[in-house]
Amino acid sequence: MVTIAMVTGFILILMGLYGALTNPNILRMIVSFSIANTGVNIVLVAIGYIHGRTAPILDEAVPVAQAAARIIDPTPQALVLTAIVIGLGVTSLMLTYAYKLYEMKGTLNIAKFSELKW
Repeated sequence: MVTIAMVTGFILILMGLYGALTNPNILRMIVSFSIANTGVNIVLVAIGYIHGRTAPILDEAVPVAQAAARIIDPTPQALVLTAIVIGLGVTSLMLTYAYKLYEMKGTLNIAKFSELKW
């Protein structure tokens, strides 16, 4: 199961990078970055999983004396939650920037923006 999640995550990362590098439309680039971000999150969750262990909840099912050997480290999941929030902020910032570009230029094609080119 972990292998499937890792392969899926890496495929999503590659699809996102390919889409961001080949599309001239800014909105498609933003969607591609979001797909790559989702792939990174899946890979991080898959790396943090250890077969045969349980969730880090201490109750009657997991005695405190055996907790260190029977639970999964919750740090990767916490990092993924933080990455989701940061990704949402970055995506909203990119969408706002794309909207302002469309207001000013009337297009989202990056080939049309040549003011800062050498």
